[in-house]
Amino acid sequence: MKTRSTTILGLIHRGQAAMAGDGQVSLEDTILKSKASKIRTMYDGRILAGFAGTAADALALYELLERKIDEYSGNLPKAAVELAKEWRTDKMLQKLEATIAVTDKEHIFLVSGNGDVVEPDDGIIAIGSGGNYALAAARALIGASPKLSAEKIAVRALEIAAGICVYTNDSIKVEALK
Repeated sequence: MKTRSTTILGLIHRGQAAMAGDGQVSLEDTILKSKASKIRTMYDGRILAGFAGTAADALALYELLERKIDEYSGNLPKAAVELAKEWRTDKMLQKLEATIAVTDKEHIFLVSGNGDVVEPDDGIIAIGSGGNYALAAARALIGASPKLSAEKIAVRALEIAAGICVYTNDSIKVEALK
């Protein structure tokens, strides 16, 4: 049995980057924690990272990501690619079950152990159980209210996802880069 942390939404909008995460940590169909922090600032507060998946695995990946960001002097695209390469080829890392969303003010990526490094066309990434709901909500909010801040869109999109997905709660924490 593994603990799972779910639902992260990151976006770049109107020159701002924001990332929000719900607080739920589940073990199968049981909620173990409702106010977990899944977002980290990195590189002197210039990069945000969030995870969905197994908590211990994600924490190990955060450490590796931070090393890659430092190694490549804050070059997020290069750090993300190098993280994915190492994650995919290292026998121990291959067993890790998590997905990471990472952003600075210019780039946002989904990084996975399958070697995925995806930078979406619209600047929105959502991962975890409620990710598709949060993604749809964020796209709708940007279309309907383009003047909203990235931070407000991230929070509202996760609130909407929490109203739909049983593995997403409304204890939302948000970080923003302005």
